[in-house]
Amino acid sequence: MSRMSLSRRKTVLGLAGSLGGLSMPLISRAQNAGTPAKLITSWYAQAEFGGFYQALAKGYYAQEGLDVTIEAASPQMNVPQLLAAGRADFITGYDFQLLSAVASGIPLVAVASTFQHDQQGLMTHAGVKDLAQLRDHPILIAASSHATFWPWLKNRFGYREEQARPYSFNLQPFFLDPEMAVQAYASSELWDARQKGMPVEFFLFKDLGYPPYGAPMVTTQQMVATDKKKVSSFVKASLMGWRDYFQNPNPGNALILKANPNMTLEHLAFGYAGLKKADALSSPDVKERGLGAMTLARWQATRDFMVSQNLLPADANWKNAFTTEFVDTLRVMPA
Repeated sequence: MSRMSLSRRKTVLGLAGSLGGLSMPLISRAQNAGTPAKLITSWYAQAEFGGFYQALAKGYYAQEGLDVTIEAASPQMNVPQLLAAGRADFITGYDFQLLSAVASGIPLVAVASTFQHDQQGLMTHAGVKDLAQLRDHPILIAASSHATFWPWLKNRFGYREEQARPYSFNLQPFFLDPEMAVQAYASSELWDARQKGMPVEFFLFKDLGYPPYGAPMVTTQQMVATDKKKVSSFVKASLMGWRDYFQNPNPGNALILKANPNMTLEHLAFGYAGLKKADALSSPDVKERGLGAMTLARWQATRDFMVSQNLLPADANWKNAFTTEFVDTLRVMPA
C-alpha cells in the first residue's frame, strides 16, 4: 500500500524527529515576484489537498501577492517541527496534534479549517451494521491513534485494549481476516478495497460525534503577530481554491498529477467524490461565516473531548491554539 489516510498521516507526524535528510515532492507556478510562502501538506499530493493546488493553478495566490510553493510530506517527516523551525510558513495540521503542541509550549496556531469535520473512520467487511458488533474483533490501529480516537472508541463501544493490533499501513491482514476491521479514510483504504474487489462498510467517525476539524491551516503565532497580511492572503487564496475545486477540480488535479507520479485520474476522481459525498467543506457555521469557518464552541468540544480521554491536561491554555480573526474577516462564501 503506497499511501496512508489523511488523519493517520497527521497523527503519525509527532513533535519529535529529525529535520535532516528529507526529500519532498514540491510544486510552484513561479508566476510572480510576490512574497514567498511555503505550504507543507501532511502527505503526498491527492484530492484531500486539491483546493491548495487549485489556488496555485488558477493564480489566486499570485493575485494575493504570494509566490507559493507546495511541498508534500513523507512518512518520515515531522511537519509541525518543520513549521516551528521556520522551514515552512504554513502546514495542514490536526486538531489533537495542535492542542497538544500548544499545551507543550510550541507556538503554533490554526488560522482556518480546511474541512469542517475530520474524515477519519473505520472500515469493516461487508455485513457489519454497527460498530458495537466489533467487540472482541481484531482492529488494526496505528500507534499514533492510541492518543486520538482509540480511547474514544473503547469507551463508546466497549472495546478492549487487546483488540487493537498494530497497523503498518498494509491492508493484507484485513483482506485475509473477515473478522478484522481497520482505521480508514474513504479515499485511501476504501480505494484499496475497491481495487481488490472486496465489499466493505465504512463508518465515518464524525457521524458518531467525533469533534475535530479536518486539516486546519496552521502557522506560527509569530507569523500571526508580525505578518497578518501574509496570513490573510494565504487563507483567502486557499479558501477560494477550495471553493473552485468543489465546482471543477480539473486545474488543481492537473498539478496534483504533476506533483505525485503515483496518483491516477481514477484515484483522484474517487477521492474527490468521497469529499463531495461527505460534504467536507460545509457546516451551519460555513453558511454563516464562510469557508474555513472555526468557532470557539467547536474547538472547546475538541478540547473537552481530549480532556475526557486524558489526552490533554484540563488546565492547558487551549485557546492559544487557534484564531478566527482571518476567516471571520474574509467571508469566502461557498459557490
